[in-house]
Amino acid sequence: MSKPILLVAAAALIDADGRVLICQRPEGKQLAGLWEFPGGKVEAGESPEACLIRELNEELGIIAKRDCLAAFVFASHAYDDFHLLMPLYLLRRWEGEVTAREHRALAWVKPARLFDYPMPPADAPLCAWLRDCL
Repeated sequence: MSKPILLVAAAALIDADGRVLICQRPEGKQLAGLWEFPGGKVEAGESPEACLIRELNEELGIIAKRDCLAAFVFASHAYDDFHLLMPLYLLRRWEGEVTAREHRALAWVKPARLFDYPMPPADAPLCAWLRDCL
């Protein structure tokens, strides 16, 4: 049976020490308490890059430039009610200080340690790519 496709864009922010930012989903949201890469749903007529620029400002209070977003890898995962496609971008430069505006907590994590944090099924496979390529 076919399921609707949901396009979500995500970013792996990488700091000067090579750590990746992950965010803990807040109470009251689906998959609350799990850790994820920041980002969100791509709106109708919006590019994944424009979505990330908007979402990173809303969620983390930072300004990301399109030229600094590097397409890296994508996740494709079938949930019960929809199929998620999620391109993951790398971001090493942004303006402003990263602040948890919508998440319960933030963590800067070495790529090899990402596996220590419980993640949604779509996010988890991306950790191996980050570990092996960063």
